[in-house]
Amino acid sequence: MSTQPSPVLFYDTAMAFHRTAALQAAVELDLFTAIGKNRTTAAEVSTRLGTPERSTRILCDYLTVIGFLAKQDGRYALTPDSAMFLDRDSRAYLGGALQFLLSPMMKSAFGELAETVRRGTTMLDGQGSVSPEHPAWVDFARGMASLMILPARKMAEALRFETGGKAKVLDVAAGHGMFGITLAQRNPEIEVTALDWPSVLEVAKENASLAGVARRYHTIAGDAFEVEFGNGYDVVLLTNFLHHFDVPTCETLLRKVAASLKPGGRAATVEFVLNDDRISPRDSAGFPLIMLATTPNGDAYSFADLERMFGIAGFTRSELHDLSPAVQRLVISYQ
Repeated sequence: MSTQPSPVLFYDTAMAFHRTAALQAAVELDLFTAIGKNRTTAAEVSTRLGTPERSTRILCDYLTVIGFLAKQDGRYALTPDSAMFLDRDSRAYLGGALQFLLSPMMKSAFGELAETVRRGTTMLDGQGSVSPEHPAWVDFARGMASLMILPARKMAEALRFETGGKAKVLDVAAGHGMFGITLAQRNPEIEVTALDWPSVLEVAKENASLAGVARRYHTIAGDAFEVEFGNGYDVVLLTNFLHHFDVPTCETLLRKVAASLKPGGRAATVEFVLNDDRISPRDSAGFPLIMLATTPNGDAYSFADLERMFGIAGFTRSELHDLSPAVQRLVISYQ
C-alpha cells in the first residue's frame, strides 16, 4: 500500500533549530531547576526567574509541545527525563553539555555544510576540531563528563577489574577522564595515566580529585601521535577518539598502542559503531556527518572496520560489547 506524500518531514527538519533554541534558552535561564519537583504556573515560574509571565508561558508551552515538560490544569511539571537530566539539582544533570554541543565551533562547522561537501573536508580553520590544543576540548571536558558516566561504568563492568589486582591503564585523549577514573574507583590497585592537551588535563585532574583517586592518577601532556606512551600497560583506553581520523591514521596510532601494552594486554575502544549498512543503528549513523563538518578526514566505523584496523596493528582478536542505554558501543581488542 502506497503512502501519501507529506511535507511534514521537510517542515519539521527545516524548523528543527527552534527546538534547539528553546532548549538552550531553558537551560540558560535554569527554567527546569525553577520548576523542580513542583507543579507550578507560568506566573510562579516567571517570578522565580525574574522574567515576564507572557514570555515564560510561551516558552513553557513550547517545551511541553516538544516533550520536555508536562502541563495539566495550567500547571507545568518536569517529565521524568527532564527531572533526571535537566534539573541542576540532579546528579545526572546534562545541561552543561550544551556548552560543547552548541559551541561556536559546532555552529560554524554546520553553517557551511554545502561547501564542506563540495570540498570534501571541514571548512573550519586549520585542522578543524583536531587542531592542536583546540579550545573546544576544554568545553567538551567540562560539559560532557556527566554524559559519559554511564558508558564508563558499563565499560568497567566489561573489563572486569573489580576483583582487584594491580593494573596499569593508559587513557588516550582522556578529556574529562571519566573512563579511567571509573576504573580507578572500582579497583584501589589501578594506576591510570591520562594523555591529552595540558589545558584539558587540568579538567581531568579536577575530576580525579573529586572522585578520590588523584594519588593514582598521572598525566602525559601532548599530542597522542607524538608523545611517548611508555609501556607495560594492561589496558589502553581509546574513548571517542578514533572517529576523528581516517583509517591509515588510526592504524598508525593502533600500532603505537599495541607496542605500549604488556603481553596479553587489551585495548578498550568506545565508539559510535555502525552496522555494515552504515545507516544503522540510527543514533550512531548520523555521527559521520559531524566528522565531515568538523574534521579533515574523520568518520565513524563499523565493527568490521575496527576489527580489521586492530588486526593490521597486531591484535589477535576483537569483540563487540553493548553499552546500552548509551549510544556508543565497546570494542575490546586482545594482543
